[in-house]
Amino acid sequence: MTEGTELDRHFDPDAELRALARRFNTASSFGVQLFNTLNWPADALLERLPDTARNKLESLTIHGLEAAMALSSGTRVLVRDQKDWVNTATATAAGVMGGIGGLPTALAELPVTVTLLMRAIQAIAVEHGFDPDDEQTRKDCLLVLAAQGPLAGADKGLDLNFLASRATLNGANVFIGIGLVAPRLASVLGRKLAAQTVPVLGAATAAATNWSYTGYYQQMAHVVFGLRRLSERTATPYAALAQRLQQEIDMPPLKARAS
Repeated sequence: MTEGTELDRHFDPDAELRALARRFNTASSFGVQLFNTLNWPADALLERLPDTARNKLESLTIHGLEAAMALSSGTRVLVRDQKDWVNTATATAAGVMGGIGGLPTALAELPVTVTLLMRAIQAIAVEHGFDPDDEQTRKDCLLVLAAQGPLAGADKGLDLNFLASRATLNGANVFIGIGLVAPRLASVLGRKLAAQTVPVLGAATAAATNWSYTGYYQQMAHVVFGLRRLSERTATPYAALAQRLQQEIDMPPLKARAS
């Protein structure tokens, strides 16, 4: 028996989907931990930002994504991909520096965080066997950033709906895709900025938000690229697997089903 045949014999698509469902639930837990740390309602966070900052969010996010897409690929030549915990620690440290001076330093740190997130997502694409410079992979990296973010709340169905936008991103080039993703990501990052508006205290909350955001998007990247790999291995459309993943997430735990 060849090695490939041996691997295929042990391959279980249903088990793979269950593992991705656990990844998704783990991502959601980062938001719960962040809520507990900040002790603020997510909807109230954006209200803490001055109007001038809120008006700049989308344009800053677009510029940050464009720079991140260019720089994150280039920096992979100089700095090799790191493990998830290293990327999380790096982003957390960047958050501390961004939160020290309140809103001005938080705004300056925003593109750095976006680039670090993109690098972390690209590393996971590579881990799943995909070339980060491939056009489809670049779009899938953007798809990860289209997720609702760790402060979206407990509506898992709403959070998982971002996977349905993959077809839209596939029909556009990367820079058009950035324009499609930017408004949603701007709202997500606005909550992060709001948590960094208080000097000194902002450093602590910035560390917590960057830690949660990086952990969240890393788990979502495993979901996106895990689904893509499963789609290719089983010749099943990506959208169909996303629906099956939703069913797996909605299914009650085994103990509840057994009772």
